[in-house]
Amino acid sequence: MTVTIYDVAREAGVSMATVSRVVNNNPNVKPQTRKKVYEAIERLGYRPNAVARGLASKKTTTVGVVIPDIANANFAEVARGIEDIANMYHYNIILCNADKRKEKEIRVINTLLEKQVDGLLFMGGVVTDEHIQAFNTSNVPIVLCATTDEKGTMPSVDIDHETAAYDAVRKLIGEGHKRIAMISGTLQDPANGYARYQGYKRALEESGIAFDESLVRVGNYRYESGIEAVQYFLELEERPSAVFAATDEMAIGAIHGIQDAGLSVPEDISVIGVDNIRLASMVRPLLTTVAQPMYDIGAVSMRLLTKLMKKENVEQARVTLHHELIVRNSVAPRG
Repeated sequence: MTVTIYDVAREAGVSMATVSRVVNNNPNVKPQTRKKVYEAIERLGYRPNAVARGLASKKTTTVGVVIPDIANANFAEVARGIEDIANMYHYNIILCNADKRKEKEIRVINTLLEKQVDGLLFMGGVVTDEHIQAFNTSNVPIVLCATTDEKGTMPSVDIDHETAAYDAVRKLIGEGHKRIAMISGTLQDPANGYARYQGYKRALEESGIAFDESLVRVGNYRYESGIEAVQYFLELEERPSAVFAATDEMAIGAIHGIQDAGLSVPEDISVIGVDNIRLASMVRPLLTTVAQPMYDIGAVSMRLLTKLMKKENVEQARVTLHHELIVRNSVAPRG
């Protein structure tokens, strides 16, 4: 049978109110009484009902996290940063995979809010008006993690994706490349896909290189779309000398697609990515990339959320973290 707070109170010879105070770490309990209650809890194997405690205190010490793709190494690293800070502040995480589908994201958001989470982290997806509407039905704090909303009204932690892409393409231009292809993410994502596309175009424009629409292919951020995009580029009358991929996973797909065609990276075609996932330093040649501080994005997002949940002073609700160009072996000077 389930052990109840009544059973613990009877075993310890105290009131149920005293047991409740002990379980909720209320300081107004005598040490000897607290010891007696803990001993009764241990003997009986009592486990406090988190739901009941949440109803009483209006706090559940849980945070909902909506992740777009749990198989993506980037988001796994963000989730690790979230988890570490959550543990530090004694919050539990409910992690929900949304498969990058808007309908599922909205459903998951509503489900988490119905479960009375104390706060919500929405990770790395496109924030639409429907998302904002779902967020507005809540009275708990919400932080956007590795993404931002187009109007810039919500608390968020991210990098400057436009500048990150710009820096990657400027690296290629600095090595003498002029015919630079791009494997883009979805252009319907203003915070990420479109921003990186704009960074690519800005780098070309500032260097006096004409933008060529035939050198842009839209991928889905996955490895396979990198292979498919490169197959298209290699069939052009004049193939590119370099490829900028909006994610490392697509960049690695591009490297393998080039190698499958009997060409070499970077001798025939240079490749650069964005993210600095672990595989970037495992693939051969080692991938030159722009590193996002994925762990820090998760950690800072969770810390920001704890401040909002505890109603602490927040000096900056929209945080932009620094990115870094990591030079490895997949880019070479244009011969």
